Amino acid sequence: MAELETRELEYFLAVADELHFGRAAVRLSIAQPALSKAIQRIETRLGVQLFARSSRHVELTAAGEALQEHGRHALNAVSAAARNARRAGESHLRLVLKPGGDAGLLSGILAEYSHHPDAHQVDILFSGPADRADFLLSGRADVGLLFVPFDNLTRLAHETLHAEDRVAIVPSTHRLAQHASVRLSDLDGEPLPSWKGVPGLDGTGPEVADVVQLLHLISLERMVGVLPRSLVDQVPPDVVCVPIADAPPSQLVLAWNEQDRRPQVASFVNAALNSVR
Repeated sequence: MAELETRELEYFLAVADELHFGRAAVRLSIAQPALSKAIQRIETRLGVQLFARSSRHVELTAAGEALQEHGRHALNAVSAAARNARRAGESHLRLVLKPGGDAGLLSGILAEYSHHPDAHQVDILFSGPADRADFLLSGRADVGLLFVPFDNLTRLAHETLHAEDRVAIVPSTHRLAQHASVRLSDLDGEPLPSWKGVPGLDGTGPEVADVVQLLHLISLERMVGVLPRSLVDQVPPDVVCVPIADAPPSQLVLAWNEQDRRPQVASFVNAALNSVR
């Protein structure tokens, strides 16, 4: 059986996903007649019918379902191979973190790494509250500083660099503002933020995208917040941070794709661990 080109697989998968030649053509930015002919050529080459067509309906045949499943895996594998080849030839590393999300450790990590004989240039990338793991899984970044339990570490390898307490952030007029410490139960019923793009951390308060927005809304007495202490070193004068006595510690971890075994990533991880010992 003749092999299919990746572009032909992309055409087929677009139609298989949409089950509509017009929508698939728009998605691919090609003319619908050209797409129809491309699918016919694929079917002729494979010797099977991939779609059952009528004037109003398109559906996958059993052969089409098989090609959809295995073709998607094949395209993903090609993309991963190309991405890994580019990354292997790069002379720099990309580190992703949230602004201010290094607990004051980044300068020391970079200094330690610079002493390695195979050290690469490190590019710093900043992200929102929810997408650092996506940066690592997609290859847009090589290593990242993430916070546990807030960030999802699925399919990521990681090493803990720092553990710290969490604090409740409240307006200075709040009933808890003058307490030496509080417990998590003291925050029951309080409006906590709904973090944009972070599933599982949906509070009853307004949606926020970063710490700056959070602090502003707390100043306006719209909500309270809970964060690792290092993320709120500086707060407005009308906002107070109160230690939470019974909150599990927050951990700052250095994370990377668990399938990424490049020496330059291992060197950076070793340097980071050495810098905090």
